[in-house]
Amino acid sequence: MAEEKQKIKMAVYWGAACGGCCVSVLDVHEALFDVVAAADLVFWPIALDTKYQDVEDMPDGFIDLTLYNGAVRNSENEHIAKLLRQKSKILVAYGSCSHMGGIPGLANFSTKEEIFDRVYHDTESTINTERVVPQPEFEVAEGVLELPVFYNDVRTLADVVEVDYFMPGCPPQTARLVEVFTAIVTGAELPPPGSVIGAGDKAQCDECSRKKTENKGVKKFYRPWEVVDDGETCFLEQGILCMGPATRTGCDFRCIQGNAPCRGCYGPTPDSTDPGAKMMSAIASVIDEKEPVAIDKVLDDLVDPAGYFYRYSLPSSYIRRKMS
Repeated sequence: MAEEKQKIKMAVYWGAACGGCCVSVLDVHEALFDVVAAADLVFWPIALDTKYQDVEDMPDGFIDLTLYNGAVRNSENEHIAKLLRQKSKILVAYGSCSHMGGIPGLANFSTKEEIFDRVYHDTESTINTERVVPQPEFEVAEGVLELPVFYNDVRTLADVVEVDYFMPGCPPQTARLVEVFTAIVTGAELPPPGSVIGAGDKAQCDECSRKKTENKGVKKFYRPWEVVDDGETCFLEQGILCMGPATRTGCDFRCIQGNAPCRGCYGPTPDSTDPGAKMMSAIASVIDEKEPVAIDKVLDDLVDPAGYFYRYSLPSSYIRRKMS
């Protein structure tokens, strides 16, 4: 009788993120049976009653594969990142937030103090006359209550620990997850550590099916709700911002196929390390004006370019954060 193949041990962790990456693991649908047949989940806080102490008690390298999703926003995220690195053979930065900082990384346009002022003091619905803010420790009759320390900077997973692979997306496409998981389970040859997996190397524009006109310029930019997209023409040619020039393939163009411009969640191509710099170059190349005053008028149509260009990548970009 053939010996049954031993299952791999797998972990999933949710740091500073929305939870969509954890949902994407469930979105493998019927392929979930293949995952269950090949892997035992030993740590997944949203689905299993596993405690941090249980992970701490595991031998080093006990976990074969960990998908860490979410940025590092506080001391708890950092502690678990270091713990899972110690306990895992393969650690994957899973999704835009752990890969590049993601949407939580936009907080780097503010300081910790500015965030706390807005959330706990200045919101229209807040009454906080004593200006109380959360404290890492607070003593009560029953003992000391503890909260994670809220950091000034949002960091990527690679800023904290060594990462074996980066899998981009908000969230990563399910088909890509199945491909990567299957490769690991079957012992297929993986790319060198530090590689981006589950994504292509080309820019979205290189494979986009929308019609492009050579050397067509733009005299005005619009927000998507200000203009009717014709469903066929390149978004940029219609004056609608699209991150296609600065974003790698791998997502199956779901946003573009749904008549929405690319948002940039799959991150920059290998030859374009900073999405903002690439997009500034792309914008400059399509403006159909020569005079500085006219160019400035076109640029005035761009609402929050920094927030748009670095929507998913501020902590990993050249800018990294707002400088006070």
